[in-house]
Amino acid sequence: MFCYKKAADRNFKDDPAVFSYVKEIIDRVKKEGDSALSFYSEKFGGAAMDSFRVSEEEIDRAYSSISQELRGAIEQAAYNIRNFALLQLGTITPLLATETSRGIFLGHSIIPVDSCVCYVPGGNHPLFSTALMLVIPAKSAGVKRVCAAVPPMSGSRLPHPATLAALKIAGADEVYAVGGAQAVAAFAYGTDSISPVAMIVGPGNKYVTEAKRQVYGKVGIDFVAGPSEVLVIADENADPAVIGADILAQSEHDVDAAGILITTSEELAERVSTEVKKQLEGLDTADIAAIAWENNGVIMIADSLEEAAEAANEIAPEHLEINTAEPDKLVPLLRNYGSLFIGEGSAEVFGDYVAGTNHTLPTMGAARYTGGVSVMTFLKVCTFQRITPEGAEMLAPFAEVMAKNEGLSAHAGAARARIRKEHRS
Repeated sequence: MFCYKKAADRNFKDDPAVFSYVKEIIDRVKKEGDSALSFYSEKFGGAAMDSFRVSEEEIDRAYSSISQELRGAIEQAAYNIRNFALLQLGTITPLLATETSRGIFLGHSIIPVDSCVCYVPGGNHPLFSTALMLVIPAKSAGVKRVCAAVPPMSGSRLPHPATLAALKIAGADEVYAVGGAQAVAAFAYGTDSISPVAMIVGPGNKYVTEAKRQVYGKVGIDFVAGPSEVLVIADENADPAVIGADILAQSEHDVDAAGILITTSEELAERVSTEVKKQLEGLDTADIAAIAWENNGVIMIADSLEEAAEAANEIAPEHLEINTAEPDKLVPLLRNYGSLFIGEGSAEVFGDYVAGTNHTLPTMGAARYTGGVSVMTFLKVCTFQRITPEGAEMLAPFAEVMAKNEGLSAHAGAARARIRKEHRS
C-alpha cells in the first residue's frame, strides 16, 4: 500500500473545556429548567422565549411557505425512507413461546421505546433531510411520542420553515425550537414545558455530542458521532470526475470531514487529485471543502482490490463506495461500514437524501461495532419465559448448585422454593 496523498494528523480527543462547559449547561438546565433554556437560546443567537413548542399552526404555515418543488422532493424522500423502514420492520419478528425443554417455554417480544427526541441540527442552514431520517424510522417502529428538537434561526423563535415542513411530512408528534447541549439536557431530565424522553438520537456539533455522552444512562442514545467521512474503492475503470464530485460532496460538510480514495491505479489517483482541484474552482462551498480536502483528504494506492477492501475494513468509514468494474465481487470482503454504496450509480448523495436508507451513520471507526440509525434503533428485543411446575423441578437443582457456588444463598433458596415439598431432601 502506497500513500499518494496523506492527511494532516486528526486529533479528536476529548476536550476537557468542552466537557466542563457542557456539564455546566446540563446542570443549569436540570436546576432552572425553562429559564435556562431561554437564557441559552438568547445567548447563542436565538431569542428569549417563554414557550419552546412550535404550534401546529406555525408548522402548517411553514409547510405552505416552501416551494412546491421542494415540498414534492421532501415528500418523495419521505415515501422512500418510510417504505424502506417498513421493509426493515417486516424482517424483525417476535419469537413466540417455544418449548425448548419439557415445561420450559422461551421467547422474545419486539417492543418500541415509549418516547424519543430527534435532534435536527441547523438554524439558518436547514438540515431538513435529517428530520426525515430520524422521525420516520421512529414512527415506523411504533414509538408513541416522537419529538423533534431544532435550533431556532438566528434572531428568531422558530426553526427554518423547510425543517418544520419536513417534520410535518415525517409525522413528528411534538416540535420544539431549542438546540444545543441545553436541548439534550431538557429532554433527558425534563423542564416545566418539556417532558423527558427515553431516547435521544441525531447528530450535532461537539457540544451536542458531548451532552449526549454525559446524559447516556439516564436516557438511551443512538451513538456518539464525529466528522463525516467517505471512502471510495476504485479501479482503473472508474470515472475520476465522479469520484472527485463524491469526495467534494463529503468535504463540504465541515472542515473536519474526510474524503478517502483507495485505488489500484496510480493513473486514476493522479486524475482524481487533478479533478478535485478543478471542481473546487467552481464550488460555492470551496472555502470549507478545500480545507477539508487539504487537511483530511487521503489517496492510497493498493496492490489489489483485496488489499483495498482490508484497508477499508480497518478504517471502518461512515460511507463506503465501491466504484469498480465488478463491484459485487468486493461486497463479501467488506465488513465495517456505516452504509455501503455498490457501483458507480449508487451515489452517497442519494443515501443522504432520497434513496431510502438512513444517513445518520457511525463515524470515526464506530462502524466496527455498530450500524446506523434505522427502525431497529427504536426497538427493544425483550425476552420472556413461561415455566411449568414440571420445568421448574427440572431447572431448580442446577440453579441451586450454581447459586451456592457463587455464594448467593437467597438465589439458591429461590430455586429450591420451586421444588415440590415431597421432592425436597
